[in-house]
Amino acid sequence: MSQAIRHPGAGGRAPAVRRRRAASVAPTFVALDFETADSGRDSACALGLVRVEAGRVTRREQRLIRPPRKRFQFSWVHGLDWEDVEHEPPFGEVWTELAPLLEGAEFLAAHNASFDRSVLEASCAAAHLTPPPLPFECTMRLARRLWQIRPTRLPNVCTKLGIPLRHHDAGSDAEACARILIAALREGHAL
Repeated sequence: MSQAIRHPGAGGRAPAVRRRRAASVAPTFVALDFETADSGRDSACALGLVRVEAGRVTRREQRLIRPPRKRFQFSWVHGLDWEDVEHEPPFGEVWTELAPLLEGAEFLAAHNASFDRSVLEASCAAAHLTPPPLPFECTMRLARRLWQIRPTRLPNVCTKLGIPLRHHDAGSDAEACARILIAALREGHAL
């Protein structure tokens, strides 16, 4: 059985990100992106994490994950199938290795954060791990609010902001999400 990952402030939810954050303050955060094998939220098959400190990307990590089932419904989306991940570690091992990237982070960021949050929570539950008690910032909502971008799919936002993207590559998607937030902060927008 895997051990629970300890996070700063574990034992309850962290306070929400301050919505009136001064534009001059550059928060430390981690952008993440999951790709899933099937419609089960516990079926993570790829994970990208990008840590940002003082407005700069300081670390990038991308891992393939062996999901709990061999069924791959979404190969047409991300190009991964069982043969790509059958010898990779399961989520619990991957997350235990990568969780230290979250130390000192004020929040997590994702494009369509409700999806990635649900994958993280379901995958942690299946692996008997405690999900990090960090709030999420959604760059999809941010793009609508700050730049009135519609539609707000990740490729649309990246095209509008000039951010390179290999869509549905977990590392590229996570980095694009981080760069959307960096762009907002550089323009002086409060999160």
